[in-house]
Amino acid sequence: MTPLLAHASVTLRSDGSALHVQGQVGFEAAAALAEAGRAWLARQPAGSRISFDFSGVADVSSVALSVLLEWARAASGAGLELVAVRLSPPLWRLADLAGLERLLPVQGAVA
Repeated sequence: MTPLLAHASVTLRSDGSALHVQGQVGFEAAAALAEAGRAWLARQPAGSRISFDFSGVADVSSVALSVLLEWARAASGAGLELVAVRLSPPLWRLADLAGLERLLPVQGAVA
């Protein structure tokens, strides 16, 4: 995996077609995390199939969901196809409560 961001509380890596987030996504890291993901998305060829993996985010975080939605918007604008979103159980519960599973290809909670 290629490291894209190493912040005190969160890391972002890519493995070719996916972005992987791990750690605690708080307000202090949100802008840097969102920007690093947007930059990676901008480098992908139009039509690429991509996925987001938030299964390494252990806590409930509306900030993480905000970053996820920002990336989904950026991917759509770049002509990329978001094929899968993996969420940790706490994030899945929050996404389910917010109704995001109807808007994104959420694959349920990853234990």
